[in-house]
Amino acid sequence: MNRLKLGIPKGSLQDATIEIFGRAGWHIRLMDRSYFPTIDDDEISCYLIRAQEISRYVESGVLDLGLTGKDWILENDSDVVVVEELVYSKVSRRPARWVLAVPEDSSIRTLQDMGGKRVATELVNFTRRLFSKLGIPVEVEFSWGATEAKVLEGLADAVVEVTETGSTLRANGLRVVEELMTSVPQLIANRSAWEDPWKRRKIEQIHLLLNGAMAAYKKVGLKMNVAREDIPRVVEVLPSLKAPTISQLYGQDWFAIETIVDEDVVRELVPRLQEAGAQGIIEYSLNKVI
Repeated sequence: MNRLKLGIPKGSLQDATIEIFGRAGWHIRLMDRSYFPTIDDDEISCYLIRAQEISRYVESGVLDLGLTGKDWILENDSDVVVVEELVYSKVSRRPARWVLAVPEDSSIRTLQDMGGKRVATELVNFTRRLFSKLGIPVEVEFSWGATEAKVLEGLADAVVEVTETGSTLRANGLRVVEELMTSVPQLIANRSAWEDPWKRRKIEQIHLLLNGAMAAYKKVGLKMNVAREDIPRVVEVLPSLKAPTISQLYGQDWFAIETIVDEDVVRELVPRLQEAGAQGIIEYSLNKVI
């Protein structure tokens, strides 16, 4: 039996990945202390692996498909097929920003000021390549964690650290010198798996439905009944992906109007629709929009 090996990122992307796969139609369950989640699809085997390692395992063929950050693909310099960028707010709430940060009182103001300095980071290979490309000699050390503390304790002159808002860095007395990279989650495939007809079809099925789940994120459906004479006023109020669907009710001079809107406009939109003549307004949640 054909089977696709799927890597689920352990860590900050874990819950959001399981949620978006659930909305796409694949329900993944984590078992206590197990690195092999269950999934309701006999054609898929799941593996729970640190996001930092997934691109290496996808490149080597241990995994056929995986989800990880762009940052770790670049860090590992992995040769993989990027099937889809899972844009922020769909899987992660904000893009991850990798920045160079220094203590507030540091004399370092630009990347050029880093010549001969020491940098602590988990993103060692990316940082080395970046400074090498700029022709700036720096010493890059791997940090196992608590990276912000390295500069405060005098163990490094600067850190390359990931942040979303910068609030944690500021709380630790650090100042951002420059943003080096923005990373979003990416769905990646092994090149041999991508060329295999069965695996390619399975990957494209997952891709299609994940896209549908992402398109439905923070959107809802609205359905309402409208008298013929009120249709122009109601349609003028309605936003929609394209044009609203309008169908006549059986044996009546009334019509059902249906559309998809952003969830955060509903509270302002519904009173305006009612004023325009809409009745029986129904709001319903969406799992996928394809």
